[in-house]
Amino acid sequence: MSEKTNLQTPANFTTMADGPYKYIRDADGKVSRVIRVGTRKSQLARIQTDSVVEKLKELHPDVIFEIVAMSTTGDKILDTALSKIGEKSLFTKELENALEKNEVDLVVHSLKDLPTVLPVGFTIGSVLKRENPHDAVVLHPKHKGKCLDSLANKSVIGTSSLRRAAQLKKRFPHLEFKDIRGNLNTRLKKLDEKDDFSAIILAAAGLRRMGWENRISQILGHDDCMYAVGQGALAVEVRARDQDILEMVSVLNDSDTVLRCISERAFLKHLEGGCSVPVAVYTEVKNSQLYLTGAVYSLDGSDSLKETMQTSISSDNQVEEQEKVDEKVQRVGITALKVSEAAQDAAVKLGVDLGNLLLSKGAKEILTVARQLNDAR
Repeated sequence: MSEKTNLQTPANFTTMADGPYKYIRDADGKVSRVIRVGTRKSQLARIQTDSVVEKLKELHPDVIFEIVAMSTTGDKILDTALSKIGEKSLFTKELENALEKNEVDLVVHSLKDLPTVLPVGFTIGSVLKRENPHDAVVLHPKHKGKCLDSLANKSVIGTSSLRRAAQLKKRFPHLEFKDIRGNLNTRLKKLDEKDDFSAIILAAAGLRRMGWENRISQILGHDDCMYAVGQGALAVEVRARDQDILEMVSVLNDSDTVLRCISERAFLKHLEGGCSVPVAVYTEVKNSQLYLTGAVYSLDGSDSLKETMQTSISSDNQVEEQEKVDEKVQRVGITALKVSEAAQDAAVKLGVDLGNLLLSKGAKEILTVARQLNDAR
């Protein structure tokens, strides 16, 4: 079931179709292209999609943008931890089905929801400038002013993320961790209206986009809790064959974010990781160098491997001639026009090299045991 919101439609118009494309003619005879934008129905998803559409409207004032909201499998299954479901496209499948059927022309996602391998025919056409990718602590109101360190022994912390729980169990051994599901609104309600949790862990980016920064009690730096691959970044998924749409959204690419996320996704893909195993990253770009820290953990955090590598992403070679759009130019699902191909290739190699380093030190064994234990829970 989907809902449509037309942001700019004139009062009197005629809808026309030309193949997969949609146009409208207003009362004065002016014809405008309609771009249909797919999104999840949650409040956060709508806020994120609106922010992307606003940017596109500024660049293309003559285009009509129609938002099509729909529920995904991940939105409907609320009584099971995501890591237990095992489906790689929990929050994307229904949206990609609509993209395949030409019911929408592009889809806005949280990049961390997108698998490192996309279905044939789709690509990520843009990765926007990243919001703060770190995790945040949101305390129950009665614990206002405290932090994780100062919470009482055996205080219960809510998170459905194996990655967060594994790192925080090791860093804060006096705390206990339990699953909590639902969108941001639901999880905050569960925290505030019951006494089940002393605090919950959420992505700082989502809280900021919702305007709920005042609920952030503590930002967890990478020494406490490294973040998920792609966390804090928005991605626009398109049909790989739609050159015009790809060109349209490519101007939204933020080069540093693209390169950081390519390296993170290449690392995760090489480890064959996902939400069912604890894998975490930290990246930064400094002085034309891309730094990638990656780690794998056992479920209780007692066993872990963590390494850092770097590579040059120098802009000495300016952006090459734009790539021909086909499956071959995707890098871990991303087709980033207007971003240096050499830098993108270096980012992929960095992720693969770091993955190989951790595998050589026993990462596969740690992740295999973590996956088996999670399946048995």
